[in-house]
Amino acid sequence: MKRGATESIVARTLSDIPLESHYGTPAPGEFPYTRGIHPAMYRGKLWTMRQFSGFATPEETNRRYRYLLEQGQTGLSVAFDLPTLMGCDPGDDMALGEVGKCGVSIASLADMEALFEQIPLDRVSVSMTINSPAPVIFAMYLAVAEKQGVRYEQLNGTLQNDILKEYIAQKEFLYPPRPSMRLVTDVIEFATRHVPKYNPISISGYHIREAGSTAVQELAFTLRDGIEYVEWALERGLSVDGFAPRLSFFFNAHNDFFEEIAKYRAARRMWAHIMRGRFNAWDERSWKLRFHAQTAGCSLTWQQPYNNLVRTALQALAAVMGGTQSLHTNSLDEAYALPSEQAVTLALRTQQIIAAESGVPAVADPLGGSHLVEALTDEVENRAQDYIRRIDEMGGMIPAIERNFPQSEIAEASYRYQRSVEEQERVIVGVNRFVQEDEGHIEILQIDQQAEQAQIGKLRRLRETRSSERVEQALAALRKAAESGENTMPHILDAVRAYATTGEICRALAQVFGTWQERSAL
Repeated sequence: MKRGATESIVARTLSDIPLESHYGTPAPGEFPYTRGIHPAMYRGKLWTMRQFSGFATPEETNRRYRYLLEQGQTGLSVAFDLPTLMGCDPGDDMALGEVGKCGVSIASLADMEALFEQIPLDRVSVSMTINSPAPVIFAMYLAVAEKQGVRYEQLNGTLQNDILKEYIAQKEFLYPPRPSMRLVTDVIEFATRHVPKYNPISISGYHIREAGSTAVQELAFTLRDGIEYVEWALERGLSVDGFAPRLSFFFNAHNDFFEEIAKYRAARRMWAHIMRGRFNAWDERSWKLRFHAQTAGCSLTWQQPYNNLVRTALQALAAVMGGTQSLHTNSLDEAYALPSEQAVTLALRTQQIIAAESGVPAVADPLGGSHLVEALTDEVENRAQDYIRRIDEMGGMIPAIERNFPQSEIAEASYRYQRSVEEQERVIVGVNRFVQEDEGHIEILQIDQQAEQAQIGKLRRLRETRSSERVEQALAALRKAAESGENTMPHILDAVRAYATTGEICRALAQVFGTWQERSAL
């Protein structure tokens, strides 16, 4: 597969002025990593360009993945449709009309095999954005690797697997918080022991921000979620330095350029002190916060959609100047639909232009030492620390969620922001100022309704050809493991290998764990 020429960083300006790898002290790569987790940062290795993509059938998404890899993308990021995210199969009543619409439909191991057809999993890093059914989807990915002859030790990528932010923000949960946390911990334990290069969780502030939080709230709730996951893994008996180096984070890249950079710098500093001071981690890899960034979907407008190219470029630049390890850039048409091939190519080119033409990657933490950025970094950290102290006093994140504390804080912040836009205190170009009558026309991606029928038909044929007895035995063993407290991952893998479906496995777990209904935050 063709890779983009991303390795060569020119360390001179266009006027031929030589550039140092960094300016001022402390140097990047030094505790507490405010300025970056690596001494050379992008001079040593560029961030991974990982465009989030998935739509319709696995076969169609596979074609898009191979196209993106040919265009120079350096990692895959899988977007799943709503039925998959909610643990439903195509043909279920709850899935009607939603199959393949906001991501790819994955109902069985056969679908996962088609998704990664001709994509060597030992050479391509794969991120998967899924939470409640994350153990099931991870098991399918592992089973495909087995079929490709790839050892678990060769796999590289990230599973989102962050259930706490679902209760806080995105609302795609299946089970009550505590059994859900048990499943998250099962995955962390299994990956730590068997899939050592794969990140078993991506602790996500992205969706918290998309729900309307401030940058401070995004940072505070994300890091407090991370604290919760560490505590559960320690209670399971894992060594902190055995799993913490594979924890990763996922942040939003929003419009406020300097605040976003300050947020990333504060995140690294806070996490380093949390891991060393609160959890007594001694491996410096445990102290280093590694993160993926995605430009802000909630900032995109359907009015004057080409303005979104500019917004995305500024947000991506903030993420790079803030030291991200991987980056997704949104496409200009995503306020309308999933991105077209032309739009997603422009989004990828945005990253490539920053990497190859801007000169920014040549210097680590280029705004370090700026009075504004340093003051903002301190203030963002102080305010986030205050939130963490309040949640600690409540007994942790799960009691805080049960009291609707983070949900209410986000709802209030979202309300204040919307009021400021409606009153034109904050200007959104093309929305409340500089409006045009003729918005023009853009081509958008249309998802054919036949994709749903194709997935339903494939699932029906699968059920006719697989061994029903083997499926029932695997599901019965899974229910028994869920009841006993045993790690569920080996049993989920057995069910997946038997071609049990996403919905069947999730329902088997729900029979043991029950389901969850939240109450309103307001």
